[in-house]
Amino acid sequence: MGESRTALVTGSAGFIGYHLVRRLLADGFRVLGVDSLSDYYDPELKRRRQAALLQNASFTAVNEPIETPGLLADLFGSEKPDIVVHLAAQAGVRYSIDNPRSYLDSNLVGTFELLEAARAHPPQHMLLASTSSAYGANTEMPYRETMKADHQMSFYAATKKATEAMAHSYAHLFDLPVTMFRFFTVYGPWGRPDMALFKFTRAMLAGETIDVYNHGEMMRDFTYVDDLVEAVRRLVDTAPIRPAGPDEVAPGDSLSPVAPWRVVNIGNSQPEQLGEMIAAIEDALGIEARRNLMPMQPGDVPATWADAELLRSLTGYVPQTGIREGVRRFVDWYRDYYEV
Repeated sequence: MGESRTALVTGSAGFIGYHLVRRLLADGFRVLGVDSLSDYYDPELKRRRQAALLQNASFTAVNEPIETPGLLADLFGSEKPDIVVHLAAQAGVRYSIDNPRSYLDSNLVGTFELLEAARAHPPQHMLLASTSSAYGANTEMPYRETMKADHQMSFYAATKKATEAMAHSYAHLFDLPVTMFRFFTVYGPWGRPDMALFKFTRAMLAGETIDVYNHGEMMRDFTYVDDLVEAVRRLVDTAPIRPAGPDEVAPGDSLSPVAPWRVVNIGNSQPEQLGEMIAAIEDALGIEARRNLMPMQPGDVPATWADAELLRSLTGYVPQTGIREGVRRFVDWYRDYYEV
């Protein structure tokens, strides 16, 4: 149970952070949320998420960048969090081509500040967000956590893979239990405006053409946000333990042979063509999309597909919300939020 536990969540006003904090509060945690409310996308959306969370007396917000020197160290020292979920990051594959320094600052320096804070004030378990983009140029599907992931296709993906390695070194040196989780195209209510579902819905309601990359020949493992939150919540109570040696790591487990560190996929394990998502939006809106077919964008990959067997074996859970149901819920939220 979470009644007496404190959780520190970075990126708490973000899309995933908002939903996860709600769940942790419902489970009785006291939650400290850290979020800079950056202007990468509409800050008003972030402020509205945070305002909703602040209705709960067990939630406290700190609106500062995580890379601020000493900020996280001071918070760890004063709040002594039992659980840390690190979601704050500069996101987006395409934006990392135009503004790579923001990824260096937030993803690498920010994660370093977090690890140093945990070194000084160790929590019971740290869970850090990575990405399916870490698999990079791999073409063998579905992606398994034990595959090599050495050829990232964007600077965004490279920074997230680097945070996995950084966290592993701290887990090994300082015996910090760390779970890295790789997301697969998360979507749902309160989602990010830079993601395809949000952009397509907005454009279609405005009677505009939608830009469809790689001429629609894209496969994505769309993962509904409530399914993701359920998986993360279960992983909170599944902290890795340093094995006695390589022979103690079960087949298929990504547990490090030298550290209490593991990486876990969180995906729907059912890749869909991009056209299937567009069809789901068309059904939910009752509008036929007008498509502008475009080439593949730099840094993108044509397909992602998660093997979620490790998640199932650790937690007994596998995401299961279908694309039609998930998109309908998003569209209902969008219409209500924007009064369309």
